[in-house]
This record gives sequence, structure tokens and C-alpha cells, in this order.
Amino acid sequence: MKTTLMVTLLCGLFVAASASAATTATATEKTLTPQQQRMSSCNQQATAKTLKGDERKTYMSTCLKGAGAAADGKTLTPQQQKMKDCNAQAAQKTLKGDERKTFMSTCLKKS
Repeated sequence: MKTTLMVTLLCGLFVAASASAATTATATEKTLTPQQQRMSSCNQQATAKTLKGDERKTYMSTCLKGAGAAADGKTLTPQQQKMKDCNAQAAQKTLKGDERKTFMSTCLKKS
């Protein structure tokens, strides 16, 4: 009788311990860092586009750098848009050095 009770208790402990370990493993798998989330997202997008070889490498590189954020439907903040516009204007005027700094400063201060 004591042996049967002891075996039953031990089996119960093993079942409880393995269930607890499985729950802990599942919880840690779901907690991804932002970089891991970005990697997963970029990988899924590259797979959906059926990219291979150098084309996939290039896509993954730009996606992981965040260059694809605007293309994915994320909009720029007004400040980011202003910076982008001023930068394009400075490039169009082929400004360099102090001229570019001065131009960017005045451009960004405009309302």
C-alpha cells in the first residue's frame, strides 16, 4: 500500500514538473527582442516575395536597417518629412560643407 502511494505521488510530481517546464519554455519562446522581431518579420516578407540569393541578401540587409519601414505603411513624422525634404533640396543644389549646414539649419527652422 505504501509503495503504491509513493509511486503515485512521484508520478504526480514528474507530471507537474514537466508541465511547469513546458509552460516556462513556451513563455520564453514568445518573448522576442525587437531585433528578433524585425528579423522574423523581414524573413517572412522575403519568403513571401520568393527572393533568393543576392536579391534576398540585399532585401534582408535593407529591411533589417529599417529602410523598408516607410514602404511597409509606416508614415514619417512631420519632423522626419521636413528633414527628408530639406535633405533632398540640399542634394539637388549640390551643397557641401558649411553651405550645406547653413542651408539645412535655415530650411529646418522654416515653418
